[in-house]
Amino acid sequence: MYLHIARRVRPLALGLIAGLSLASCADQDHLLTNPAALTTRFDRAVEFAPPHVFHTKSYYAKAQASSGGSGTGIYYHGGSLLTSATNVAAVYWASAPIYTNGPAAGTSGAGVGDGSLVGFFLRNLGGSSYFNINTTYYNGAGTHVQNVVNYTQYWANNQYQVPVDGQNVTDANMIAMLQYGFDHGNLTYDPTTLYAVFTAGTVNLGGGFGTQYCAYHYHGTVTIGGVARTVLYAAMPYDAAYPNVCTNGTASPNGDVGADAIVNTLAHEVEETTTDLLGTAWYDRRGYENADKCAWTWGSTYTTSNGGVANIQIGGKDFLVQRNWVNAGSGGCATRY
Repeated sequence: MYLHIARRVRPLALGLIAGLSLASCADQDHLLTNPAALTTRFDRAVEFAPPHVFHTKSYYAKAQASSGGSGTGIYYHGGSLLTSATNVAAVYWASAPIYTNGPAAGTSGAGVGDGSLVGFFLRNLGGSSYFNINTTYYNGAGTHVQNVVNYTQYWANNQYQVPVDGQNVTDANMIAMLQYGFDHGNLTYDPTTLYAVFTAGTVNLGGGFGTQYCAYHYHGTVTIGGVARTVLYAAMPYDAAYPNVCTNGTASPNGDVGADAIVNTLAHEVEETTTDLLGTAWYDRRGYENADKCAWTWGSTYTTSNGGVANIQIGGKDFLVQRNWVNAGSGGCATRY
């Protein structure tokens, strides 16, 4: 879900890269100061009011996917999408590797160097029948999203103000950390890249992790070469720390509890960034983006060789990843298109 601070339906019919640059001048970094404003019941006013996030499992119990109206049940509001490709950079913000076989603390490099299950998922998500669902979305010129995801770079950040268990980390903190990475060559800036910020344990990204939400995506402003630019990012706290609210609660299909939990919410944020870049493109009458309409629903599942539960294969590995909304025909939740 998109983390929104004001004017949720303000039109931003901007070109992709130019629009991102111009929008950055007006953006204000959000501070999640009132996580208690969220409720665990469906309420349209809550969805359109700040903050706007991927809620915990119980939130959607009374608001499972529906068309929400005529047509496919999701509507285009004039904003930008990532149509050519979705680039993803992983920022592992911890003093040690968060996920098994993840990059060594203090290193950075190309995504191919990330040996974790998270890295595998990101390298194989593009081209899959699952991500192909997003090709049913398009911009004002009728250009459809391409089934392309590039895991371009990672940074295992143990250099800049590493948060500890239970610590509240604001969006301003995350933006400052990304700025440090750009300034010191740990990260390369790109306006079409989603910088996924992963933390360990109970680090509280945004202030409501585990009580109100499990992840979110948003954007902020950084300075690149003396110019204010918009940076896309996702808060990806360690979902397995709260298994009852941020995981399905079933056995891990890859025997990697932490990584198997996070790829579900990661997929959610990647596809919503792709189709609703700045919170002004595709969402329904309730304010639900495409992945929200199918949140915590799985379709048909199967038992893996290790006794885990999965519903899709990505790159030949089994995963349990929520369904996404197909914007074709009468609309609906699916794991492939």
